Amino acid sequence: MSPGYAETSVRIGEIKGQAAAKRALVIAASGGHNLLFSGPPGTGKTMLAQAINSILPPPSLEEAIEITEIYSAAGLLNSSNSFINCRPFRAPHHNASLTAVIGGGSIPKPGEISLAHRGVLFLDEIPEFHRDVLEGLRQPLEAGSVSIARARKALTFPARFMLVAAMNPCPCGYFGDPEKECRCTANEVFRYHKKMSGPLLDRIDIQLEVPRVSVIELREEKSDAGEKTHKENIKIARQIQRERFKKNGFKIFTNAEMSSRQTDQIIKLEDDAEKFLKETLEKNFISARGYYRILKVSQTIADLDATPKIKIEHLAEAFQYRLKMGE
Repeated sequence: MSPGYAETSVRIGEIKGQAAAKRALVIAASGGHNLLFSGPPGTGKTMLAQAINSILPPPSLEEAIEITEIYSAAGLLNSSNSFINCRPFRAPHHNASLTAVIGGGSIPKPGEISLAHRGVLFLDEIPEFHRDVLEGLRQPLEAGSVSIARARKALTFPARFMLVAAMNPCPCGYFGDPEKECRCTANEVFRYHKKMSGPLLDRIDIQLEVPRVSVIELREEKSDAGEKTHKENIKIARQIQRERFKKNGFKIFTNAEMSSRQTDQIIKLEDDAEKFLKETLEKNFISARGYYRILKVSQTIADLDATPKIKIEHLAEAFQYRLKMGE
């Protein structure tokens, strides 16, 4: 099996503590949502991100064919492995070029975002990536595809991936840490956060701060029971979405793929949830894009609860993921 689309070795059942982060992983995996973890070094951000493949359901036949076609176009298949039936997990280094990540070349080839199609693109220490690479993610995150134009040829590659990213709160990693003093100046912290532009953050549905794990939690025994429950819940939630989209004639797989028009057509709120939504929007600045992403995350949480309409608690949880790092 070629490197890059094999399952990662980290499993969610191996991670101790971090209940809130695991919950965020389950929601992201259920609805195909983009996810950003922020926290000091040693909190397990990278392990959490890598563990998402342990709870993602296998691709459908249609998705597997799409993935295989992309890897074939990139010349990454061989006679012993001509069909890919697991979700890609791509983790490019932060020194990767725009062409390597987005795609291109004199003869246009798929980049990392297309090789992560129907799977996960993991960017560890995301502020360390080149600015042009980060800004180049904006259009594919919105459209689910990327167009590569050259003098002699223009190609469009699929790029419907889940962005899972991790970052420190500052260059030294300890800004706001109760146990270790930050060595960065206020200007250094500001410039570090400015590397993540507002439009890019606006496209990340779930943003969560990951705290340190207590010694007591580290002493707990690992259990696979929770992992099995997570996988089953995600499988059911995705099936609910598939049936809903099929009923409405939409050729999409997850809530994150819904357009604003599809979101307006599909999503239904209970009366008190509608009132809560209006009141919360009046108190907080939320962009139009952020508004629809909150609704889509709320729908995923409702699907995990197997409820036909979005409730207040579903909206409240979705809002906190957007407001954690400052909407």
